[in-house]
Amino acid sequence: MNPLNPKKLLLSKWTAVTPVAKQKHFLVSRVIQPVLETDPVEWVEIEAVFSKATQVIKWRALQDDAVWRQGWV
Repeated sequence: MNPLNPKKLLLSKWTAVTPVAKQKHFLVSRVIQPVLETDPVEWVEIEAVFSKATQVIKWRALQDDAVWRQGWV
């Protein structure tokens, strides 16, 4: 499990363990702030480097070593 802090996710680089449609390398392009400032950050937007496609995922999903590796491998 990758130790992560949601405050340091912005512009971090990730590699998908199983690429889909040549989308292997991703960049956290935006940390989505909650409606209430007292609530914790739950969602991030990741952008595929190859296709520039974006998707919104829970930031805790990046901790799963079976799906994501930190950095560009």
